[in-house]
Amino acid sequence: MATSVSSPHWAFICLGWLVVFPSTADTALPPPAYQLAAHEAGVPSAVLFAIALQESGTDIRDRQVPWPWTLNIAGQPRRFPTRDGACADLTTALETTPDRRIDVGLGQINVGYHVHRVTHPCKLLDPYQNLAIAAAILREQYKPGEGWLNAVGRYHRPAGGEPAERYRRSIHHRLSRIHGGPAALTTSKEGLP
Repeated sequence: MATSVSSPHWAFICLGWLVVFPSTADTALPPPAYQLAAHEAGVPSAVLFAIALQESGTDIRDRQVPWPWTLNIAGQPRRFPTRDGACADLTTALETTPDRRIDVGLGQINVGYHVHRVTHPCKLLDPYQNLAIAAAILREQYKPGEGWLNAVGRYHRPAGGEPAERYRRSIHHRLSRIHGGPAALTTSKEGLP
């Protein structure tokens, strides 16, 4: 069963995000793990961070932050204070729920479509590996000349349609509060297409 994420352990994890991502969003950079994963995949770090906020964000001490041990089982979000707890629940869910109805971690990687990217589904709970996979998926969805928001829509729903459009609007809104705002999609300093 999912439990509250308000543990002393959380304060330590969150500290890095709060220091790197201060309240003045226009001068802030996404946390280093997001910058690294984005750089390695060739995607804008602000977009990757916005996706993580959308997919696994939770409110901690009046701030929304991505939570690494988040599962979505058949449309029901679950957050855990530890990776082990999330892994145990994921393992149980895989016995009773179709794998295409299970999303895992910071980027809510779908087990059914992306488990081939890891040696075990619980590996998706590793924040660094999850971010690397999320960034790779985003990069795979990017088509030159279309812009990153279109890739964002396909990240959420490759078939497109209204669900992808709603997701794009939500990410666009989040980007307006993150480093560079929506302009980060077209004027990235990361040397991206």
